[in-house]
Amino acid sequence: MTVRIFRGKDCLHHDVGHDHPESPDRLYAIDDQLLASGLEMTCQHADAKPCKKEHLVLAHDPYYVDSIFERSPKTGLVWVEDDTGMTPITLSAALYAAGAGIDAVDWVMDGEDRQAFCAVRPPGHHAEYASAMGFCLFNNIAVAARYALKHYDLSRVAIVDFDVHHGNGTENIIAGDERIMMCSSFQHPFYPHSGAPVSASNILGVPLDAGATGEAFREKVSYWFDALKNYKPELILISAGFDAHAEDHMAHLRLREDDYKWISAELRKVADACCHGRIVSTLEGGYNHSALARSVVAHIKGLQGDANETGGA
Repeated sequence: MTVRIFRGKDCLHHDVGHDHPESPDRLYAIDDQLLASGLEMTCQHADAKPCKKEHLVLAHDPYYVDSIFERSPKTGLVWVEDDTGMTPITLSAALYAAGAGIDAVDWVMDGEDRQAFCAVRPPGHHAEYASAMGFCLFNNIAVAARYALKHYDLSRVAIVDFDVHHGNGTENIIAGDERIMMCSSFQHPFYPHSGAPVSASNILGVPLDAGATGEAFREKVSYWFDALKNYKPELILISAGFDAHAEDHMAHLRLREDDYKWISAELRKVADACCHGRIVSTLEGGYNHSALARSVVAHIKGLQGDANETGGA
C-alpha cells in the first residue's frame, strides 16, 4: 500500500523570524526532495482538518489549551516561552499539525497495510501536559495516541521517538499509562536535559553519547523490536525527528539517511507482525534542510517496506 502524506494548509505560514531554526523552509525542502525522488507522484496525499479542542484535551490540561487560544495574537509576535513564539497564524498551524495526526489515525485504522506521514509543523514532542516548550505548542503524537485509544477502543499503542532531543513532553503526558509503550532515543546529556533515567515502566529510553554513529544507534535500539512484538501494539506512532543526522549542526549525533530507512523498515516489520501494517508518523525536528529532506525520503521508503534500496533521492 502506498504511504499517504498528510499536510495542513497553514503549517507553511507559521514563521517567527528568519533566524529561527524551525522555519517554513523545512517543509519546502521536504516537498522539493519528494518531487526529486519521485515519491510525490507515488505517494497519496491528503489535506488535514484542524484539531478540535475536545481532542487536544485528551493529552493536555484544558486550562492550558484555553490559555494558548487566549494568547494567540491578532498582530505581531508573542513568546509563549523562550523558544516558542506565536504569530496570528501559529494557532491555526498548530491545530492543523495536531489534526493531521488524528486524520492519519482515522485513515490507517480504516483499512489494513496503511502507513501515513504527517509533513506538518510546528512540531510537538516537547509540549508537556500543561506547558509549551522547544518550538512545540501541542503534543501532536500524544494527542494522536490518546485519540486512537479512545475512538477505536484500542488497548495498546506504541510511540517510537528517534529525534535527537528527548521527547520530554510525550513522556510527561503518557508516563505510567500502560496502554502506551514509548521507545525513545536521544542524545544525552543534551537539551531538554531529561530522559535518563526513564520516569515509568512503559518507557524504553536509549540515551546516546555525543558523536554516536549510526552503527551505535542501531546496536542500542535493536532491543526495541522484540519488546514491541511482545507488547503487541494495535497501532504504531512515530515521532520522526531527523536532527540526529551528521549534517545537522543543532546536535552531535552522526546518523545518515540509511539509518532512518533502516529503523523505519524495522518498524514496518513490527507493524506487519502486530497491527496489520498500521503506522502513523509525524514530523518533529530536523534543521539542516538538505539532510532533513533526504532523511524524510529515506524514512518514507522504509515505511513502504523498501529495506534494500539505499536512502535518499
